[in-house]
Amino acid sequence: MTAYSNSDAARDLRSALDKAPAGAVNGEWFFITEQAGVSSQTGGYMYADGSHVAEGNHAIQKVREIVEKLEASRVQPFNKVIVHWTRSKIPLIRGRVTVETLFDETIVPRGPQDPIYEAASVARRAFWERYGRVSEGFKAERDDANVHNQTKWFGPHRRVLDIKNNTTLTLVTDGLSTPWCGIADPENGVGCELFMEFDASNIISHQIDDWAHLLINLGDLVADGYQVAADVEKYGAILFCTLTDEYNPMTRIILSRDTHSIDKLPFGSVPLIRVTPIAESEIENLDQSDEWASSAARHALAERQIAI
Repeated sequence: MTAYSNSDAARDLRSALDKAPAGAVNGEWFFITEQAGVSSQTGGYMYADGSHVAEGNHAIQKVREIVEKLEASRVQPFNKVIVHWTRSKIPLIRGRVTVETLFDETIVPRGPQDPIYEAASVARRAFWERYGRVSEGFKAERDDANVHNQTKWFGPHRRVLDIKNNTTLTLVTDGLSTPWCGIADPENGVGCELFMEFDASNIISHQIDDWAHLLINLGDLVADGYQVAADVEKYGAILFCTLTDEYNPMTRIILSRDTHSIDKLPFGSVPLIRVTPIAESEIENLDQSDEWASSAARHALAERQIAI
């Protein structure tokens, strides 16, 4: 294909953008080309006071067509296009149009094999090694990532580790804090990890497996929920979900704030959230009308002498 330059684009846009609504003195349009299957476009005409003109939708369609031509030509790599138009102050003279193409590294989505995922895994394992022997493999794992290496936790890791010391067995999610695949945001995934603690002398293998798979399912709910970690931090403890009959006599799950956090992750630290199964009898006579039944959740934990 014949090279199509920014100057060519500006020339082709000038006549279309000059058909501006009455009163418009300039315009600006921003296009971000497709990143991990998603593109975006914003902008429009503006009045002299900087307010936006409601009309003029024809312009964004024309700009989109020009961006497609620039993409097809690929004179140089870019992922962002900025178009400026300024109305001429002289009657019958065309307005001024500029087209700028940029390559912004900060919006490049992480690829399926970005080393940052393994860095997060190494940081979590190093953290847990302070508290006991970390399993070599995983107590539970759902390896169902899509072509972008995204699981239901939006990163490649959807699994559970177990940590043992002389008295305690701890099951922990391993992957909620892995940065998400296919986006560029500098965030540690969902921004938390879940854990459960058990008396190591009083739990058998199949029970461990059951609780490990429950943690995977709870991780799915946390990943799919809206700011669950923030709500746990806000309320201290929340009554999160109901358990199936196989976990009787335990019927409900409380998520609560913990004093520890996992550090040295790619984008800082994330809090740990304690998972506590409880029986219905522990909360049945308590008021559960407030947000997340948090008062009842805090009371149940206090009765168990679990600090928040």
